[in-house]
Amino acid sequence: MRSLFVRALLAFLALPGVVAYLVPLLLLPPGDELSIHLIGLLPFVLGTTLLLWCVRDFYVSGKGTLAPWAPPQNLVVTGLYRYSRNPMYIAVALILCGWALTFRSAGLAIYALVVVVAFHLRVVINEEPFLARTHGDQWVNYRATVPRWLF
Repeated sequence: MRSLFVRALLAFLALPGVVAYLVPLLLLPPGDELSIHLIGLLPFVLGTTLLLWCVRDFYVSGKGTLAPWAPPQNLVVTGLYRYSRNPMYIAVALILCGWALTFRSAGLAIYALVVVVAFHLRVVINEEPFLARTHGDQWVNYRATVPRWLF
């Protein structure tokens, strides 16, 4: 089980760690041009909280990680996954919106939009067909009752 925890931690650092935290830091304007607006902290903190919840559900309920190289063995249908089939992507989108709002950055807003479009394409083209092949009827029933995003 320790090995799974290490893989889950590495997957978190490598995937949402880079997309949601490292790249936005690198896209920030120089320090003397930074202006912080506290309203952006709300989606940032909410997104971070939701992301950690999803990663925990993948580890505990799914017996796997968020990484494609060590996916959950079980279809995760608990926690936030009762309301959306993709709450982890929603959480990352909230974090990215938080960055953009906190720093009133058009560059970060564009980055957030590009990431959201990439997430949608990944879900439709790769993840959903994989889940259908891997989980069969369980996936079909889950897909019929839980929306892809929020509606």
